Amino acid sequence: MSRVAAIRACAGIIGVALLLVPSLPAPAKVESCHIAPQHAGVTFPVDRIDAAWACRLQPIIDEFTTANKVGPIQTPLQESVYIYLLDRPPLAAALVNRLELGLYKAETRGAGRYWGDDGEGTVGLVELVYQDPRHRLYYLEGSHHSTLLPHLTGKAVVMLSLATVKDAAGQEAVETTLVSYTRLDNRVLAGLVSLLRPLVGRTVSRKLMKGVDAVNRLGMEMRRHPDRVLFEATDPPSLPPEDVAFLKQALAGMSPAASTHEKGPASR
Repeated sequence: MSRVAAIRACAGIIGVALLLVPSLPAPAKVESCHIAPQHAGVTFPVDRIDAAWACRLQPIIDEFTTANKVGPIQTPLQESVYIYLLDRPPLAAALVNRLELGLYKAETRGAGRYWGDDGEGTVGLVELVYQDPRHRLYYLEGSHHSTLLPHLTGKAVVMLSLATVKDAAGQEAVETTLVSYTRLDNRVLAGLVSLLRPLVGRTVSRKLMKGVDAVNRLGMEMRRHPDRVLFEATDPPSLPPEDVAFLKQALAGMSPAASTHEKGPASR
């Protein structure tokens, strides 16, 4: 197995995280497990996570193959619009695809479960572990297919921190910081990739940035060309009526000015 193959395989595991956000009840409580509140300099309310979820996530965080931080990054959308899209992965993916901003796909798979495909050989399921107005924490199970590694699986924990800010034009935007931990299921491969952790971390960061960039470009398109976004949303087959109604209201108040600012990703 080549180094490039190992790096690409690991990078693919969490590629669909930014477009997949479900709402699943937490498992029943079990023994107490500890997750540190500080991750890459960002504080998350991990003390509010159900005990069963904490024990499920702790091994991924403590024995990660790669750990990455992306952001803070500004998305040129009002908080209400950003949250609406964040909570509806199929809608966000549909708009990204119809506007030719990416190849993402997302589908509802039962109550509170979503499936996603990043269009580059990575598919996965994601579950929402915790949310409040300013934080989200997700658990992902993903697989990556390639020529040299036809089937590779892994798990990830993704933490989001959100803040409402003003962009360079004085308009409301959402600033997002994302911290992720990925662990490959194959212990031998995970050990090999760990030897290349600095390079792998940068590769995974680029993979995450691909998803973030698609969301940012969607936000800019909604501000600059609201008519086009609405046309794509209603072009047969139209998106669900409730989503079209929300988009009509949201797009009606949007300004054509938009900007995106990144303060720099870090990885390890």
